Amino acid sequence: MTQVVEIRDITPGDEAVWRELWAAYLAFYEADLPESTTAATWRRLLDPEVPFGAIVAVRDGQVIGFANFVLHPFPWSERPACLLHDLFVRPSVRGGGAGRTLIQHLIDRGARERWARVYWLTKEGNAPARRLYDTFAPADGFIRYKVPMPDAR
Repeated sequence: MTQVVEIRDITPGDEAVWRELWAAYLAFYEADLPESTTAATWRRLLDPEVPFGAIVAVRDGQVIGFANFVLHPFPWSERPACLLHDLFVRPSVRGGGAGRTLIQHLIDRGARERWARVYWLTKEGNAPARRLYDTFAPADGFIRYKVPMPDAR
């Protein structure tokens, strides 16, 4: 059942709940990041000079999800593109519309601010997420290649 979800930009007061949700997101992807990386990510999300941002989904006064995103120049347009980098909703409230509302908020913001596109990646086997994502657009057939740099996270 879909319930009313408010979407807003993160604030400094969201740090504890964002960190809790971030830890659960990393656990889902079996990722282990040093605290220094999490701290740097949090700082960048709040820094108006950095092209990172985050929004949170709030239901009944409680933050239940987040979306971290990056605005960047896009070589195929004069307008920026938005990479929805991280999306997470508490497992206990999934299916209630929070993930959809977070994505739609960025799409609506992109239309207002004249972004070239909003796009995201997910693991091929993440079937629950893909069912949601497929309602916005079909997968575009691109395959990602990743070459990690030594000592880089």
